[in-house]
Amino acid sequence: MTKELWWQNSVVYQVYPKSFQDSDNDGIGDLRGIINRLDYIKKLGIDIIWLNPIYKTSNIDGGYDISDYQSINPTFGNMSDFQELLDKAHQLGLKIMMDLVVNHSSFEHEWFQKSIADYSKNNHYRDYYIWRDPVDNHEPNNWGSFFSGPAWTYDEDSGQYYLHLFAKEQPDLNWDNQEVRHSIFDMMNWWASKGIDGFRMDVISLISKPTGLPNAPVEDDSLYGNAGDACANGPHVHEYLREMNEQVLQKHDWITVGETAGVTTSEAEKYANLNGTELNMVFQFEHVSLDGNSNSALGKWSDKKVSLMDLRENLVKWQKALAGKAWNSLYWNNHDQPRAVSRFGNDSVEYREVSAKMLAALLHFMQGTPYIYQGEELGMTNANFQKLSQYSDLESINAYHELVEQAHLLNSDDMMRYLCARSRDNSRTPMQWDNTNHAGFSDAEPWLAVNNNYQSINAASELKNPNSIFYFYQKLIELRHTKPIITHGIFDLVEGNENDEEVFAYTRKSEGETLLVVANFTSHDVNRQYNIPTNSELLIQNYKSIQDDILRPYEVRAYLFLDTSKITTTKEG
Repeated sequence: MTKELWWQNSVVYQVYPKSFQDSDNDGIGDLRGIINRLDYIKKLGIDIIWLNPIYKTSNIDGGYDISDYQSINPTFGNMSDFQELLDKAHQLGLKIMMDLVVNHSSFEHEWFQKSIADYSKNNHYRDYYIWRDPVDNHEPNNWGSFFSGPAWTYDEDSGQYYLHLFAKEQPDLNWDNQEVRHSIFDMMNWWASKGIDGFRMDVISLISKPTGLPNAPVEDDSLYGNAGDACANGPHVHEYLREMNEQVLQKHDWITVGETAGVTTSEAEKYANLNGTELNMVFQFEHVSLDGNSNSALGKWSDKKVSLMDLRENLVKWQKALAGKAWNSLYWNNHDQPRAVSRFGNDSVEYREVSAKMLAALLHFMQGTPYIYQGEELGMTNANFQKLSQYSDLESINAYHELVEQAHLLNSDDMMRYLCARSRDNSRTPMQWDNTNHAGFSDAEPWLAVNNNYQSINAASELKNPNSIFYFYQKLIELRHTKPIITHGIFDLVEGNENDEEVFAYTRKSEGETLLVVANFTSHDVNRQYNIPTNSELLIQNYKSIQDDILRPYEVRAYLFLDTSKITTTKEG
């Protein structure tokens, strides 16, 4: 790599504004709440804040249904509040990355309202969306929505259907229309003039639909064809992103990341190529899809634990495949995924802290840009809701009704257990700031219930404890900023680790140095011997002391030494 790019050794902190901090006591987080917590984010050592959508919205899908791309959601504040947030963040050396949602808009957006109001050929807004005539008196194809039900809604006035891969209130934009693309690019340049530092692009791999919109294969017991598979990495997606790059992105020294459902390593090499013709990096979903249900009709709804063998194989694949060609984004959780420590670690009282630290170190020493989701640095856990009425997430509620009441594929108890494990609301409960009422998030009843464990898991207690998860993350970020090997070192598994069902061990190598990371993924002691030089430096560990060849439950260690000889492991016991 010939050029150091600033976002390659940066760390991103994701803020879900609705759940971060409420400043006006209406039970909903807002921009002024984020302003009031900037010092906390800075203390962690963060470089970039990714804001989930803060635009004017119909509030159907957590802000991902945008009714005006150039206005602020009044529940969050106004444009003056945003400008103050941006300015104060910049004063602290923090950059702001916005969320760009342009696969679809809200049904209340001016473009869709004009599209549906006049369906004559003279209405050019009609072609801003994807309208089709019925086929045999039903939907144009068999695609299902990500949020359950068909991906088409019928409009009585025009006698046509419009496409929505998500909720019916989120009609898909027609990217084949050049005027749509240029309208989006103009909007992006408008935000650039405000001084933002980049975009995270929602489901950007779905913007180019397949020619002719053919039926999709129907999996066993499914009611609809898989529209995600049908649309991912469509025929013109790279052409459109290169056009976006030319019209917008290359004009600014930004960070850009695409959420790319259905991406493969070969496609990721195109999206995130190091030549900079499209995006800086992508979010792939393979490692967070390994624990889906064995019944494909149930999709992600499951409560099984992923095996270390499967997880390691997938993470290694992405590390090796993109090396020297494209850039990885590193994450365990976000606003759409359950809490990392509950999913991949162990959220019991005994092991929550050590397993949260283990997961953090394992990920942060890999090659790519790490993303920390709000509360991850505290070891926040899944919500453990017991009633459907406690959920707010549209996807979760719709899935319950479809799988339990309509398709009868699950009974209520099983579905509630799966929601408890996988619902997006697990990550959207309010940030746990302290042990006061509502966890210091608000003086009012929050829009979504606070996790019951907030009195023992909160930022105030973490900041008082020098051995807390918070300070462990702080140390990891400091190491990334000061050790170039973490950014650019060559990744390899330790010899003999490929079939280890208990330990994940890998190296990073660069210019005569080796970084060795070993992590026990179990709740019991394991014995492993590594040929580590005596002059090695133990950079970080999650226990107060080490016991030579014994790795205790969820123990992680990272060593740095001046040697590039092959590291091997010996398993005993």
